Amino acid sequence: QVQLVESGGGLVQAGGSLRLSCAASGRTFSIYAMGWFRQAPGKDREFVSHISWRGARTYYADSVKGRFTISRDNAKNTVYLQMNNLKPEDTAVYYCAAKTTGWGSVRSREYDYWGQGTQVTVSS
Repeated sequence: QVQLVESGGGLVQAGGSLRLSCAASGRTFSIYAMGWFRQAPGKDREFVSHISWRGARTYYADSVKGRFTISRDNAKNTVYLQMNNLKPEDTAVYYCAAKTTGWGSVRSREYDYWGQGTQVTVSS
């Protein structure tokens, strides 16, 4: 089992920044990739970004490319999502997820473990 705990969400004005963290524990050696997803009220969960656990591969949704940066610290078993130039449409609950096979994916169903989520609210 892998446990994931997100933190760092909050309320910020448009144009501001937040950094989300996702701390992994348990069988972290089984992780191949980590992803961030988000879900706004009344909408489906959508992909934000993913990163390989051992290499340097990253991938971003077009909606966040150039504004968000995913990174990881393997020594701390933690993945980060630096979010800059936030927009009201970025408002959502943000979830981190761990994948135990293959590369990162944009499909949520391919992830095996999920955190509880952290709320990000961007005011206009």
